[in-house]
Amino acid sequence: MKNKDNRFEIVLQEGNSLKSEGFRQILVDRETGVNYIVLKSGYGLGITPMLDKDGKPIVTGIDD
Repeated sequence: MKNKDNRFEIVLQEGNSLKSEGFRQILVDRETGVNYIVLKSGYGLGITPMLDKDGKPIVTGIDD
């Protein structure tokens, strides 16, 4: 799913927004490497950075 025109890369996608368990994605910001989790269920949606045990953002290596 790599496309240099998009700032975010989807690295995990599971679930179904049409079912009660909802939809989950992990995104990586191509510019900063910060990982985000996206949760969607019904009409609700949330996005937040993923944090390590010390409360710092999880950063993945960035492809140039």
